[in-house]
Amino acid sequence: MPNKKYIYFVDVTNRDGVQTSRLGLAKLQKTIINLMLDDIGITQSEFGFPTTRHEINYLNGNLELVDRGVITKTKLSGWMRGIEEDVLLSFQNVPRLKFVNLSVSTSDQMIKGKFGGKKTRDDIIKSTNKALDTAIACGAQDIGVNAEDASRSDIEYLITFGLEAKKHGAKKFRYCDTLGYDDPISAYERISKIAQATKMDIELHFHNDLGMAAGNSVMGAKAAVDAGVNAYINTAINGMGERAGNADLISCLLGVLKSSGMHGKYEIDPNIDLSKTWKLAKYTAYAFGIPIPINQPATGANAFAHESGIHADGALKDRLNYELYDYAELGRGEPEIVETGRMITTGEYGGIKGFRNVYEKMEIEFQDEDEARNILELARYANVHTQKPLTQSELKFIYYYPDIAAKIMTVTPYYMPTGNLKKRVDNNFITQPHLFV
Repeated sequence: MPNKKYIYFVDVTNRDGVQTSRLGLAKLQKTIINLMLDDIGITQSEFGFPTTRHEINYLNGNLELVDRGVITKTKLSGWMRGIEEDVLLSFQNVPRLKFVNLSVSTSDQMIKGKFGGKKTRDDIIKSTNKALDTAIACGAQDIGVNAEDASRSDIEYLITFGLEAKKHGAKKFRYCDTLGYDDPISAYERISKIAQATKMDIELHFHNDLGMAAGNSVMGAKAAVDAGVNAYINTAINGMGERAGNADLISCLLGVLKSSGMHGKYEIDPNIDLSKTWKLAKYTAYAFGIPIPINQPATGANAFAHESGIHADGALKDRLNYELYDYAELGRGEPEIVETGRMITTGEYGGIKGFRNVYEKMEIEFQDEDEARNILELARYANVHTQKPLTQSELKFIYYYPDIAAKIMTVTPYYMPTGNLKKRVDNNFITQPHLFV
């Protein structure tokens, strides 16, 4: 069917998820997540901030993985403010960007509260259009415009904003429920109006401040497809994100695939393989250092646990009595072996013998001493970089793509002292230890 519309998924863990207060990911961990998203077949990964200096090597390194055919299904997209300066800097830092999203505040609250009365609604549209023109001139192939705080924005203004952006090359409209203000009913109604009026594909970006991010995302996607356009649900793995987090990737996938109003009526990106999501959820929890909640849908330890007599009896007779979907669909169920005896690990102070032993257990052999020494040194740096024991996925990545591993772990701090800082450093004005120890 040539006009068939789909529900696609844009994971924003590596852009919005890493903005979780007091948490974060190392560049190697972000790279492994991109590789896992690609393995699952997730449509797109918003993989970072191309205006941010410490992201540059990581972003360019991951685009090299695309060039080499390592990442093949997941599009890597950059996020930037919808202003010309950010667009120019982004393409200066990361010239191979093809997929980008330009973000700007659209609610009267934010236009007044953030810009202090210095900008109007018309100014927002003009600035966005100029940024769009610049992005296309820089080589962007697919551009989305983000309406920050869309759920508190005037709906007619959002339609005007979208239509004007469309004239300047925007292909997608991202509806950002930045404060988690919407409910499933309002999400459906508002998305429906925007989609019908603009005929643009709609991205659904919902936060979880009221606990409705997944439900809003599913209903928003339903509204978009019902209106005749494609939907792109924005998600974060395990619901990571600012404040109460973003819509959880697996919850949204299951909401589309398994809920009564969606099952069999709407189709997701056909590349997506649900059976690999459990592995992704586990790795992301480890990387962030945040255990998956025991009652997390699909991935929590109790998601398929039954104790009460009636439930246990029913589940034993037929799992469909008390389970809506099977754990095997997510890739769960395989036994996990936990080593309780002698363990040889490798890390920032590891030696060559122990290091070789670790790789031999993964059935990887080094061809010569030089290869082993180089990979060992990279593994040491990776351990310093992540500050966690390295996973098999990380160790294998370092072995197979050592040049890219070295690149993404290399960060050059911005340090160009001028003015008072230069004067203080040049004159050895040392702060007394008791002031900071």
